[in-house]
Amino acid sequence: MKNRILLLIIIYLAFISLGLPDSLLGSAWPAMFEGLGVPVDYAGIIAMIVASGTVISSLFSGSLIQKFGEAKVTTVSVILTAIALMGFSYSHNFLFLCLLAVPLGLGAGSVDAALNNYVAIHYQARHMNWLHCFWGIGAAIGPIILSGYLAKGGTWAQGYHTIAWIQISLVVILIISLPLWDKKQATQEAEQNESAQSNLYLVKTIPGLKSALLLFFCYCTIKASFGLWGASFLVFEKGFETGQAARLVSLYYLGITLGRFLSGLLTSYFTNRQLVYLGQGIIGLGLISLFLPFEALLLPGFLLVGLGCAPIFPSLLHETPFNFGEKFSQKIMGMQMASAYVGIMLMPFLFGKIAILTGYSFLLAFLVIFLIAMSFLTKVLNEKTSNRTGLKS
Repeated sequence: MKNRILLLIIIYLAFISLGLPDSLLGSAWPAMFEGLGVPVDYAGIIAMIVASGTVISSLFSGSLIQKFGEAKVTTVSVILTAIALMGFSYSHNFLFLCLLAVPLGLGAGSVDAALNNYVAIHYQARHMNWLHCFWGIGAAIGPIILSGYLAKGGTWAQGYHTIAWIQISLVVILIISLPLWDKKQATQEAEQNESAQSNLYLVKTIPGLKSALLLFFCYCTIKASFGLWGASFLVFEKGFETGQAARLVSLYYLGITLGRFLSGLLTSYFTNRQLVYLGQGIIGLGLISLFLPFEALLLPGFLLVGLGCAPIFPSLLHETPFNFGEKFSQKIMGMQMASAYVGIMLMPFLFGKIAILTGYSFLLAFLVIFLIAMSFLTKVLNEKTSNRTGLKS
C-alpha cells in the first residue's frame, strides 16, 4: 500500500512535468516573435510541430510500453522535454526552435497515454481529476514564472531556462523512484495490447469510438487555441501589455488547476458524464463574459473558461475502460490522445492564419463553434455507449 501511494505521488509529479511546457509558448510569444524576426502567426507552426510529435508518440505508446514499461517511458519522456526546454532558452533562431519542438512533442505523447490508462483502470475518478490538476499546476507555473521575468525587464529566455531546471529536477526524482515501479504494472497493459486489433478495425467496429475521437479533437481545439492565442487576443485587441496578458493566461490555467481539484471532490456526487456537461456549460459562460464589452469581465472570463475545461478531459479519459472495455483501453487511450493532439496541432495553427484576415477578435466565435460541436458529440457518444456503461460512470 505504501508503494502504491508513493507511486501515485510520482505519477502526479510526472504530470507537473507534462504541464510545464504546454502554457509557455502562448504566454511568451508576444514577447518572442519580434526578436525572432517572424510574423506573429508563426507560433502556430511551433505548436503544430510539438503536437505532431505527440501524435506520433501517442499512437506508438502501446508498443513502447510493452517493450520498456511505464517507468522507463515516463523518465525518458521527461528527459526529452527537459533537453528541449533548455535548448529553447538558448535559442534565438526560429528554425532551431522548430527543431527543438520535435523532442518536446515526442516527450509528451507516450507518457500521457500510459499514465492516463493506468490511472483510469486502477484508481477512482477523483484521482484522474487530481492527476490532471497536477498538469494544471505545471501549466500555471509556466506563465507565472515567465510574467515575473517580463515584469522585471527580463527576457522570455530566462523563463524557459528556469522551467528547464525545474524539469531536470523532476527527472532526478523519476530516476530515484524507478525501484518503486512494480514490473507487473509495466507489462499489464502490454499484455492487453497484444490481444487488441488494429486501430482502424477498432474505429470501424466499436460503437461510439468515432464520436469519442472527434470529441477529444474539439475539446483540445478549444483548450489549445485559447491557451496559445489568449495572450495575443489581449495584446492586439484589448491593448494589454505582454506581462499583463501573460498573467491573465496564467489565470486560465489556474482555473483548470483549481477546477480539476474541485471536480475530483465532486466525483462523489456527480458522474463523469454530468461533469463533462457541467464543464461545457461553464466554458459557455466564460465566453459570454469575454464577448461583453466590459474590461472588468476579462479576468472572470479567463478564469471561467479554465474552470469549464477542467473536468472534461479527465472525465472522458476515466470513462474509457467503461465505454470501450479494459481489453482495448490502452490502445484506445493512445488513439484518443493522438486525436486530441491532432486538434492541438492543426487548429491553433489554422486560427493563426484566420486571424491575419479577421483579427484576434474572431477567437471567441471560433471557440463557440467548437463548443457547440463538442456538446453534440458528447450526446452522441453517451447514447452509443449507454448499453455498455449503464450506471457505471
